[in-house]
Amino acid sequence: MGGSASGMGRSGASGGRTWLRWLLLIVFVVGLAFTFVRLGEWQLDRLDQRRHRNDVIARHEASPVVDYATIMNRPLGEDDQWQRVRATGTFVTDRQLIVRYRSNDGKTGWEVVTPLRTTDGRTVLIDRGFVERQPGTDFPTVLPEPPAGEVTVVGHVRRNEQGDEKATTPQQGSIRLINSDALATWVGTPLVNGYIGLLEVTPPQTGGFQPVAVPALDEGPHLSYALQWFAFTVIAGVGLVILIRNDVRDRRRARERAASDQAADRAGETPAGSPHATTDDAVDSRS
Repeated sequence: MGGSASGMGRSGASGGRTWLRWLLLIVFVVGLAFTFVRLGEWQLDRLDQRRHRNDVIARHEASPVVDYATIMNRPLGEDDQWQRVRATGTFVTDRQLIVRYRSNDGKTGWEVVTPLRTTDGRTVLIDRGFVERQPGTDFPTVLPEPPAGEVTVVGHVRRNEQGDEKATTPQQGSIRLINSDALATWVGTPLVNGYIGLLEVTPPQTGGFQPVAVPALDEGPHLSYALQWFAFTVIAGVGLVILIRNDVRDRRRARERAASDQAADRAGETPAGSPHATTDDAVDSRS
């Protein structure tokens, strides 16, 4: 009776620990699954954004060139980007800046941004294009001069780039991000919101500039990433079920072994090899 009560006590304590382990495991897996699902949803949201951007680019690339003032007369939104516009004016040559650490079509290099004072009296920033940085060379300290006199530029509407204040503030003639709001004080005049990414200028410029490439019209890896996160959610759930099922199976087998041993004890026939077998039992078995 004492042994049975002790066994029941141990069984109860073991059962309590098992339930606690299961509870903690369930809480952990549910939290993990929630995180995986949110990450998957985030990737799907990125996919929707990518598709919308692609639609905007395709629509603007198929539309005719318009006067810059019809678009760049307000704070620019994402749907304004990559529309081709035209502007006529004169470059402000003493307010040029090199834009460091740029990439374009898989290459790294720099760009030059120069204000254009338009014929309608406003000033708009022009990103004159990309120049590949050759291995072993530093960024230039003398920038190519823009065409003199009145010019006509055609380019893409671009939103202000956002980032750390140090990246948008001119330092020793250079910046890392183009932001008209941040540059207005340095230029010394109010600037049109956003900037124009140059495609062509008449008369033409020199300096080896390449137009900044339009983003590739693909969907990127977002769908595959989302499916991976959702797959991780399923794996976590299946793993939880398997672990609990194995626990249940092991506990059932342990109960069956304990019941078998108790039945043998009551019959006075402790099986050889049982943990309850004595030395005399083993001798008798060998006899």
